[in-house]
Amino acid sequence: MKRILLLGGITEALAIARTLGPEHVYSLAGIGRVPGDLGCQVRVGGFGGAEGLATYLHTEKIDLLIDATHPYAAQISANAARAAQLSGVPCWALRRPAWQAQAGDDWREVAGWAELIEALRPFRRPLFTLGREPLQHLDEIPPEQFWTLRALEACPGNERCEVIGARGPFHLEDERALFERRQIDVLISKNSGSTATEPKLDVARERGVPVLVLKRPELPGVDREFFAVDELVSALNL
Repeated sequence: MKRILLLGGITEALAIARTLGPEHVYSLAGIGRVPGDLGCQVRVGGFGGAEGLATYLHTEKIDLLIDATHPYAAQISANAARAAQLSGVPCWALRRPAWQAQAGDDWREVAGWAELIEALRPFRRPLFTLGREPLQHLDEIPPEQFWTLRALEACPGNERCEVIGARGPFHLEDERALFERRQIDVLISKNSGSTATEPKLDVARERGVPVLVLKRPELPGVDREFFAVDELVSALNL
């Protein structure tokens, strides 16, 4: 491959980026920390939708687009697939496998915010691990509930919500302590499939705590899909 544009956003994307040389580009949306030890170029920021990305692919003479974004970054994935079509550049995607419920799990899939709030009604001490989205709904918290939100960065909550800033990987003992200290009676999570955040599911299973799982979005078809970093890197044949 002459020149690759890698759309990042998950740990596996960084592993791919570490295999790339100076002619290739690793693109980040700007959320989180930008690695400073890569051999490839690093670009931070958006492209202006599918059309803007298609223009970038053409202008920068990109030969391959790799979508290694978060499983819930549906709009970015859609833009990548569309930009590839518009530009004629092939698109590959790394699709992280979803977690699978195990014996003893009480998982309840919800399709969106309204369904989630309805499913939350019987509970009092939820732990949200959805990122920043719940911050838009702090004024909607019922008086009988107290929310704990965990996001990448700490930010203000209110009298019925505390926001914890924390980055994975998370460890089992720390997750046990969090559930115990805050008396969590329900966990809200995306099915990200990340090993770095999986211990919260282990603790929920241990404590018999239900998990409200936000349904994964449908992602667009691409030229090639991979489910492991080593398979994709091998296919690149760099």
